[in-house]
Amino acid sequence: MPKNKGKGGKNRKRGKNEADDEKRELVFKEDGQEYAQVLRMLGNGRCEAMCLDNNGTKRLCHIRGKLHKKVWIASGDIILVGLRDYQDDKADVILKFMPDEARLLKAYGELPDNMKLYVDCGGGADDDEENDIDCIEFENDDIDKI
Repeated sequence: MPKNKGKGGKNRKRGKNEADDEKRELVFKEDGQEYAQVLRMLGNGRCEAMCLDNNGTKRLCHIRGKLHKKVWIASGDIILVGLRDYQDDKADVILKFMPDEARLLKAYGELPDNMKLYVDCGGGADDDEENDIDCIEFENDDIDKI
């Protein structure tokens, strides 16, 4: 029988459960960076996002390896993207803002006031952002009638 030369099994590969709930310093955009809202996830570490620059460009964003499979990004999330000098229609995801951080950015005036934060009800964001999505909430007595 061969010797076990590995350093552990499946649990070691999973890593420790890092506490992401702790407060982190709010990161603002710098030169060559822009805030964006994810429109839809495309798979293969990519997403389509609406950048909040002056003309509201849709860009194909690549999720970098540090975030890939560690920070889950969904449609409607606010992200910080790094713009490319050589490709205007593509960008790289640098950071995902948590919902409370996005509200702080909106309060500081970094995000536009008419922007809806985290209103997606689980459906795709293929429709225009102008359409209001009404989430259906059931009361306990409504469930009994069904």
